[in-house]
Amino acid sequence: MKMTRRGVLAAGSAAMVTYATRGAAATVSRPNAGNVLDLPAVELAAALRKRSVSARDVMTAYLARQAALNPRFNAIVSAVDPEHLLAQAAAQDEDAAKGRFHGPLHGFPHAVKDTAPVRGIRSTQGSPILRDNIPKADSLVVSRMRAAGAIFAGKTNVPEFALGSHSFNPVFGVTRNAYDPTKTAGGSSGGAAVALALRMVPLADGSDFGGSLRNPAGWNNVFGFRPSFGRVPSAPSTDTFGQTFATSGPLARSVRDLALMLSVQAGADPRVPFSLNDDPAAFAKPLDREWKGRRIGWLGDLGGALPMEDGVMAVCEQALAAFRTIGMQVESATLSEPAAAMWKTAVDLRFLSVGADLRGFAADPAKRALMKPEALWEVDGFHALTADRIVDAQEGRTRIFEAFRKAFEQFDFLVLPTAQVFPFDVDTRWPSEIAGRKMDSYHRWMEVTLPTTMAGLPTLAVPAGFGGPSRLPMGLQIIGPAHADLAVLQVGHAYEQASPWIGKTRPVIG
Repeated sequence: MKMTRRGVLAAGSAAMVTYATRGAAATVSRPNAGNVLDLPAVELAAALRKRSVSARDVMTAYLARQAALNPRFNAIVSAVDPEHLLAQAAAQDEDAAKGRFHGPLHGFPHAVKDTAPVRGIRSTQGSPILRDNIPKADSLVVSRMRAAGAIFAGKTNVPEFALGSHSFNPVFGVTRNAYDPTKTAGGSSGGAAVALALRMVPLADGSDFGGSLRNPAGWNNVFGFRPSFGRVPSAPSTDTFGQTFATSGPLARSVRDLALMLSVQAGADPRVPFSLNDDPAAFAKPLDREWKGRRIGWLGDLGGALPMEDGVMAVCEQALAAFRTIGMQVESATLSEPAAAMWKTAVDLRFLSVGADLRGFAADPAKRALMKPEALWEVDGFHALTADRIVDAQEGRTRIFEAFRKAFEQFDFLVLPTAQVFPFDVDTRWPSEIAGRKMDSYHRWMEVTLPTTMAGLPTLAVPAGFGGPSRLPMGLQIIGPAHADLAVLQVGHAYEQASPWIGKTRPVIG
């Protein structure tokens, strides 16, 4: 299947950790990092290379975690037979004993987002049309993770065709938020974020068009990174020159772990003419850097243009203090392109991309009948486009890029919320209203993520805190200039070090 445009070890002594609850925080004891599930991915990789832990032990621990939690949260789908996975892990242990390591992800259990083709594993995109689809080849990013030693344990759940930021579909059902299973996980990388937050996998991959890496990360208190256009190529593609919106990227429980995954995913490919040639190994190096005197531009709600649920802005503004802690200046910022114009540009270019991908399915009456209304809306929007609208949208995209470029003349980074609402009820299809304003499409409530998509800029979602009536997670987008992916990760790492609550505030499992 071709890519499209959207493309257990014994516990040690107990330590104290704060777990988030729906109403407040509770302090409980947990095993220390001697438990393999608690090891950061960077440390897990080192332990596997030193052979102080075996790939089979790692796989056993993660399979047990998945068996215990996945039936409730539904993050991992199309699961591979455990005995087959344990055999693969044992084979990697045999290789390690001979000094042969597969790469940075050697021995890592991994579940791939269900929009990416994986050889031999059912890959559905959450659509009944593709319910029985078993690809014969990996996508480029999957092949890179496989070559790096990842052992594929299944897929992570998504919305149908990855449309919308709420991960439910008629094939596998709904994925539930790691911090409150009555709420949405976000999407489209919802299954990935939840599996990660609940420690069912050590790392995760996702993809992003309208916030699909950023929104679920923010809503599950983990990190998600939308790389610069060209950083992580998509191949094979139905449109090599037009696929400039969606991109694959990593999710992780720390910025160091996220950067490790990016070092595997990134790198040029001869099939992708706009892919970047920088050495991806740079991302796996230490991220420490001095930030004193550098400037953060807080874009907030774009001058009141974006409706926000009560509490979202307060949580995000409180989180800005972490930048001040590391010596940065935080000031209000604006973009020269109006929010309404950016939205119009994004909608038409999304029609051009998503609608084109789905038009073949929609042209078949039997398949059209299996498609959700939101998918058909994109196809109908594609067919309604005119040449004038397409040219206007392309020119609008240039203005969006220029608006960010001008803002970066004043600021080193820009910051926005990852979403305009807190996680909503899992039975709600999508928010129809925010702060008294009607939402006129299934994705209007995620408008806050689209400007950086249009500009092709590196954007890191970091946890901002907890808020709303149920005290649920919210995130911040840290946006950098074009191709400044490493700098964005470095400032995100510094933000994380100044926000120790992030790693300590875990989901309550009960």
